[in-house]
Amino acid sequence: MTEQLEPLFGRVLTAMVTPFTDDDRLSLDDAVRLAEHLVDDLGNDGLIINGTTGESPTTSDEEKSELLRVVVDAVGDRASIVAGVGTFSTQHSVRLAEQAADAGADGLLVVTPYYSRPPEAELERHFLAVADATELPSMLYDIPHRSGIPIPESMLIRLGQHPRIRAVKDAKGAVASSSVVMANTTLQYYAGDDAMLLPLLGVGGVGVVGTSTHFTARIVRQIVDAFFGGDPGRAIELNKFALPVFTGVFATQGCMMVKAALNARGIRVGGCRAPMGAVDDALLAPFLAALDVYDAFEH
Repeated sequence: MTEQLEPLFGRVLTAMVTPFTDDDRLSLDDAVRLAEHLVDDLGNDGLIINGTTGESPTTSDEEKSELLRVVVDAVGDRASIVAGVGTFSTQHSVRLAEQAADAGADGLLVVTPYYSRPPEAELERHFLAVADATELPSMLYDIPHRSGIPIPESMLIRLGQHPRIRAVKDAKGAVASSSVVMANTTLQYYAGDDAMLLPLLGVGGVGVVGTSTHFTARIVRQIVDAFFGGDPGRAIELNKFALPVFTGVFATQGCMMVKAALNARGIRVGGCRAPMGAVDDALLAPFLAALDVYDAFEH
């Protein structure tokens, strides 16, 4: 049986989309209903609120605070609530971290500053400043294909010595490099790409921060349980089955596909704020078909 590291935030987390009304306002009632569905019906251990899948670049600081507070109130007693606070401004990220702590978050998700591509020394100072702003544990979000730069392996190892930098959401797609960091730190690695969950578990990862887990959290739980329960063959078979959903959710921007599919299935979340738009039917139809196959298997 594979040795289990006690996960800081749980094993199955969803980066929750942010519901909006038809006139583009934040819908707190729909957010509560969605959070309860993800936790109580699908069994997620935790939620990322105000992450980029939650369209954080388009929401105001006041909206972020309101959303975080209602989700903490609704499900915070039975799920970890991690607040996305990363921006391309260190001062703004620090303010959002303080706001998240005041709202009752259990942790912070801090994405690499995007677009600005800061030098390595400044990037490290950015992460340390956010980690030092509160007493909450931080999860670094390493996603170079969106942020523009990776978090260097050597920097991750140094940052892993900080008492409040505890985890990484890994969307770098470099499993060998991630395994080196895990071998040299106590950082807990969460797959930031749904299809990378099983490979990352194989080198020491603890779980996933998913997008398709708006739908697939139960089978993801089975994959994790089979892997840690000493049945890798079962984990591989379940992973093969779920791959069309794991990958299909990214046929376009993840927040767009998730919202379109949730709305199609009667879970009201509204549309995406500009510059995101609606999903073309030619992309949505295959994803809904994959979900139908998944549902038939699950039941």
